[in-house]
Amino acid sequence: MRPFTVPTLCGLFATAMLAAGASAAELKDKATFEAIPNAKERAVAIFEEMGKVLQHPRCVNCHPVGDSPLQGEAMKVHEPPVQRGEANFGVTGMYCTVCHMSRNVEPAGVPGDPAWHLAPKSMAWEGKTLGEICHQIKDPEQNGGKDLKALHKHMAEDSLVGWGWHPGGDRAPVPGTQKQFGELVALWIEAGAECPSS
Repeated sequence: MRPFTVPTLCGLFATAMLAAGASAAELKDKATFEAIPNAKERAVAIFEEMGKVLQHPRCVNCHPVGDSPLQGEAMKVHEPPVQRGEANFGVTGMYCTVCHMSRNVEPAGVPGDPAWHLAPKSMAWEGKTLGEICHQIKDPEQNGGKDLKALHKHMAEDSLVGWGWHPGGDRAPVPGTQKQFGELVALWIEAGAECPSS
């Protein structure tokens, strides 16, 4: 009998939580928003489009309000039970990297990235309106000290953010591509980085 590896054992739990696959929806392109003459209205419309990504389970699952990550389309509490820990990487003996490797482990169904961890509590999006998320991500006191330029770099280039488009298994990816999303973030900043009212 072949011995089970840690990723395989973790995968047994993860497999039960995988949602049915679906092809990625599209994000509207730059031309759609250039037709909106008022810069504030254009910025709000762009951020609403960005919300298709930001409020998707792939993102919200790692931006929980509580101390446990969420899983699947239904955003249920992580199985096996794990805790955030002081640095958002889990607790001693059960760090995120015990199961989550530097890449997706397809045979086990376990997602992965070299920097796998939870977003800090100051960036919890679970249950928040799109307007509230917008104000959070713009606020350097909540977003880890990022100005808008650094925020764009994070959204457009960060590998863990990019995982949302390549989640592996039967997980539905977030809409569009990371490149398209980065272009929307840049367009939103250029239009004044306004937030939706709700």
